[in-house]
Amino acid sequence: MPKTDPRVDAFIEKKAAFAQPILRHIRAAVHRACPDVEETMKWSMPSFTYKGQILAGMAAFKEHATLGFWRSSEVTGTKEPESGMGQFGRLTSIADLPDDAALEAMVKKAAALIDSGEKKPRPVKHPKAEIAMPDDLADALAGSPAAQATYEGFPPGQKREYLEWVTEAKRPETRAKRVAQAVEWMAEGKRRNWKYENC
Repeated sequence: MPKTDPRVDAFIEKKAAFAQPILRHIRAAVHRACPDVEETMKWSMPSFTYKGQILAGMAAFKEHATLGFWRSSEVTGTKEPESGMGQFGRLTSIADLPDDAALEAMVKKAAALIDSGEKKPRPVKHPKAEIAMPDDLADALAGSPAAQATYEGFPPGQKREYLEWVTEAKRPETRAKRVAQAVEWMAEGKRRNWKYENC
């Protein structure tokens, strides 16, 4: 018996008339191809999990629906989409989906990837270029031992946040304000984004 979630039923019922058959078709195909799949809601959208891992997700908007496999490029054999449109673009009818055999084969491949135990490859992170300490910020820090001590105690990422904030200012007046604000906050022991830390 399929492991369905009533929240997915409610999601489908609330969507536009064009989207409902697309979502139902995707749902049925996923359950046919992977009987052990379970439904849940992730990021307020229906998702299909298998053995505790995300297999795929679907969504619907005002004028289109989407389907996306979690390990997209490995499942479809194509480059990962750069937009949030899933691997099949903007779906406006069932005809926009691959045929049932192809769709079910992709679901089975996604399940097999989970069964294999191999983790999704992480994207290669290229190191960011180092930002040199600007003279105006260095001078301001030198005039405030408390701010200087805080800055020196920061890990590289927190130092970088202040350096980017100051160096990205476009106008000299804005930059001067940011330098003064940075020194004030650091003198109080605050990180650049301290306002959002306890939200």
